[in-house]
Amino acid sequence: MVKTEKEYHIQLSRSDIEGARYAIMPGDPGRVEKIAAYLEKPRFLNANREYTSWIGWLSGEPVLAVSHGIGGPSTAIAVEELAELGVHTFIRVGTSGGMQEGILPGDIINVNGAIRAEGTSREYVGIEYPAISDFQVTRALYEGAEALHVRHHTGVVHCKDSFYGQHSPGRMPVAGELLSKWECWIRAGALVSEMETAALFTVCASLRARAGAVMLCIWNQIREEKGYTDQPVYDTDLAIRVAIEGLKRLIGEDQRKREKKA
Repeated sequence: MVKTEKEYHIQLSRSDIEGARYAIMPGDPGRVEKIAAYLEKPRFLNANREYTSWIGWLSGEPVLAVSHGIGGPSTAIAVEELAELGVHTFIRVGTSGGMQEGILPGDIINVNGAIRAEGTSREYVGIEYPAISDFQVTRALYEGAEALHVRHHTGVVHCKDSFYGQHSPGRMPVAGELLSKWECWIRAGALVSEMETAALFTVCASLRARAGAVMLCIWNQIREEKGYTDQPVYDTDLAIRVAIEGLKRLIGEDQRKREKKA
């Protein structure tokens, strides 16, 4: 890549982000401003392709809100370019579909690991390497959810490349493989299914960056198959609030560590 002042895809430079080391990342560009609204002095930075970015302040630190688009490839690009600018902590705020009967629409999932049923992470490290979150980030997000008194779960998510491969597996040429693996992930206890967290965790591990993820369960096809009549929940505000509460705790821990070293 030819080096330019701004990172090629996200179109941000070091001067743009004001030394920010923390990023909250939704997939949908439309959610970025909603996240930024929880920050002090929020300000729009840029929009290019699927990457929309805002900046604001939280607990005395500059914090970015940057969308990463759909799927592993675009997520990896955003993480790589933000890390190049100095970001070291990434929290994904996303949506997902339930895979266990006890996961209700509207529940929050604090992700501690992801099934690497996608392709991006395999171009970083062999499939034997686990896609796991950073413990500090996971703990902070757990404490944030507890403080907000919300229904939440901590566990593994299924991460795939094909949305319709999950929702219409029977019409795919590899239907048998998709259906048998889906049953496998459910039996193994995967909580929800989504598309980006495996890439996020694997890329961050390779860059020695911290990562965590908070998922909203929109709908649960397992419950629907069992006859439940749940209404889907699309409002991501609760997941955003958990991310903000968790990040406050992380920033506080980092500030205390720096003070001890000073």
